Amino acid sequence: MPPRQKKPADQEELFSASTAKEIQDILWKAADKLRGSIDAAQYKEFVLGLIFLKYVSDAFEERRTELAKELTDEGIAEDRLDDFLEDRDEYTGAHVFWVPETARWSWIAANAKAQGVGKLLDEAMDAIMRENESLKGVLPKIFNQDRIDQKRLGELVDLISDARFGGNGDRPAQDLLGEVYEYFLGNFARAEGKRGGEFYTPSSVVRLIVEILEPYEGRVYDPACGSGGMFVQAAKFIEAHRGRGHKSDLSVYGQELNERTWRLAKMNLAIHGIDGNLAARWGDTFADDKHADLKADFVMANPPFNIKDWARDETDPRWKYGVPPKNNANYAWLQHMISKLGERGTAGIVLANGSMSSQSSGEGEIRQALVEAGQVACMVALPAQLFRTTGIPACLWFLSKDKSPQGARRLDDRRGELLFIDARGMGEMVDRTERVFTEADLRRIADTYHAWRGSGSARAAEIKYADVPGFCYSADMEKVREHGYVLTPGRYVGSVDADDVDTEPIAEKIDRLSKELFAHFEESSRLEQVIRAQMERIDA
Repeated sequence: MPPRQKKPADQEELFSASTAKEIQDILWKAADKLRGSIDAAQYKEFVLGLIFLKYVSDAFEERRTELAKELTDEGIAEDRLDDFLEDRDEYTGAHVFWVPETARWSWIAANAKAQGVGKLLDEAMDAIMRENESLKGVLPKIFNQDRIDQKRLGELVDLISDARFGGNGDRPAQDLLGEVYEYFLGNFARAEGKRGGEFYTPSSVVRLIVEILEPYEGRVYDPACGSGGMFVQAAKFIEAHRGRGHKSDLSVYGQELNERTWRLAKMNLAIHGIDGNLAARWGDTFADDKHADLKADFVMANPPFNIKDWARDETDPRWKYGVPPKNNANYAWLQHMISKLGERGTAGIVLANGSMSSQSSGEGEIRQALVEAGQVACMVALPAQLFRTTGIPACLWFLSKDKSPQGARRLDDRRGELLFIDARGMGEMVDRTERVFTEADLRRIADTYHAWRGSGSARAAEIKYADVPGFCYSADMEKVREHGYVLTPGRYVGSVDADDVDTEPIAEKIDRLSKELFAHFEESSRLEQVIRAQMERIDA
């Protein structure tokens, strides 16, 4: 849209913003103005679709600028540049989506007032999907509707146009836009409450899974991938440890049941530059496995908890350790993921706490079979309030094929043992209702696991594993059998050593601390008088 004589305050603020947080907050407030005119179910697609369109357009323009410089340096005459700059292969070969002229953000912004912003946005989405096979059927075409407030939509396009997604120091536009996209996903999940859990797993939980599995290279699979957060975090892990150029060391495979969530995941992977295989369309993992022949190196998932209505077939070969009950799919998910693991494969799965101890409908027998077969490596009890979208207590299952009797032997062989970690007391509250793991929490849990396995990061290699009362315990099979194959960490780790417990009576502690505080006050007052006297001498 043509520039205004004077930008509103929020646009002025955004134009000068240099951090992802500032841009996120301003765009969220601006997008929120449209909420009343859009169905709640479409609101995510609407806003994230705009951010995605801005991203592919920015990436295209950045590549176009780079290409123009390359061609000029090669001596190509200016009057011939346009022919080369519109060569599709120069963009797709650099892993940049081809964006037709009328779908480019600058063109939309310049023509929106004359032709109608909603119409141009729908046409742009359609053109990009037509020109890029991997985006076919992915982008939302929901902008040109009577119920959409076109004036506010135009203001939002103006606002996004002014956002400095590129040129923010040394940070690539892709990183900044990726952060904005994840921020919006998280906010939508919080706003939608329980339903938000269908597409979003809290980032600190995802990070814990990734830090433990350490997916440096290979095939990564998520059978209930939501908006693709596991894949994004795996790519970030590789970037942090091996650099940006190594993202392609991972091959990504996923499946999602919900059509709208599948679209969000496709956009999320694209905006982070991840070339993933989420199948040609959405589908039920149990009834229609889109990656039937896949054997993965890593499986990471947060499947829906305790689902009762699922596609159960008693003859399914995936039920190697027992047929899961029809009224709960937890053990169907576990066995499906085991069936996807390659010879040295490992998995990290979020499940409801009940999965660790349930004895109903044959679940206890299945759990016993999994443990005896050496499929379970580690159990982690999670603290409350990590998941704002559900109040159901959760845990992490870590499975490992190379821990089974037939598995390859590691540096520190742990076959016949299970590691239990009780992290219920960890994390910190970021607000009244939500808890997150701190960096120190993530490091402590991951290092404990890797030290126990005798593998993993250099940090963990320097740490010798030892049981810590109240936190971690390595149990042999006899101990697990004694507990009836119940895998709740609290049963194994015990309580904190008495030496570590504060036994000072509360009244005495308050009295002691009060005296210490008043002593500090008195010393502070004395030092103030000394400093004042010295200052007066200087002035004199």
